[in-house]
Amino acid sequence: MNHAGRLTLVDREGRGIDVNLASGGRLPAAVAEAFDRWDEVAEWARTFSGSGDVEIRPDLVGPPSPDPRQIFGVGVNYASHAKEAGMELPEHPLIFTKLRAAVAGPYDEIEISTDTVDWEIELAVVIGATARRVPAERAWDHVAGLTAGQDLSDRGIQLRPASAPQYTLGKSLPGFGPTGPLLATADEFADPNDLELVCLVNGEEMQRARTSDFIFSIPEIVEYLSGITILYPGDVILTGTPDGVGATRTPPRYLQAGDVLESRIEGIGEMRHVLVAAG
Repeated sequence: MNHAGRLTLVDREGRGIDVNLASGGRLPAAVAEAFDRWDEVAEWARTFSGSGDVEIRPDLVGPPSPDPRQIFGVGVNYASHAKEAGMELPEHPLIFTKLRAAVAGPYDEIEISTDTVDWEIELAVVIGATARRVPAERAWDHVAGLTAGQDLSDRGIQLRPASAPQYTLGKSLPGFGPTGPLLATADEFADPNDLELVCLVNGEEMQRARTSDFIFSIPEIVEYLSGITILYPGDVILTGTPDGVGATRTPPRYLQAGDVLESRIEGIGEMRHVLVAAG
């Protein structure tokens, strides 16, 4: 966890362990630095036997990867979402990027300035080792862990004009890519390829799905991206959203100032965001 800007291990009772202090200064305090030494950090965490002495405060919890070099999104990665959007199943992963301004924590307020902002709960992958031309069967070796994400999207900007969609701009407003509350390594799950996602707006369920319904699995996405470019430690990949987004409803439904957006993923936890009007 990123707690008060420091790398923090969370124990089974929900208390924190300051990794830098508990390791006698051997491991970094800064969260972003941990990904360049992820194997070392993960091995220490597996063998550490102490208990937590840091009380976790939600207002101090930041994004698990606070300074990613790159943020990728995968479009139409659930068959259910392709159906509701009236799209054919893609032959290859549909990739877009989100800009650095979109990075936000799991409990931050998020400003909206239009009436066309949509929710998209997603499982997020954080890279833990540089990946270039990595085959799918070795992809998990390059993954630091999994966290919850929201690919918030301003559909008005994204589809302006509809003939040439501006995905990056529509999805990169400040705070439109929150992640958290913690990063869970793959060995924390009975099956990291089959996790439940739930998204609620003001307590009303909007999305519920399992990642076993992916069109392209996490290993396939890592293989595809690393075959084209370089994935760096700390990079974030948002793996797609299931059906239930606001834009495809009849009539369309979008987020408004005052709405509370909750995003839950099995084995990871819950993010909670209050939407506020831009000043």
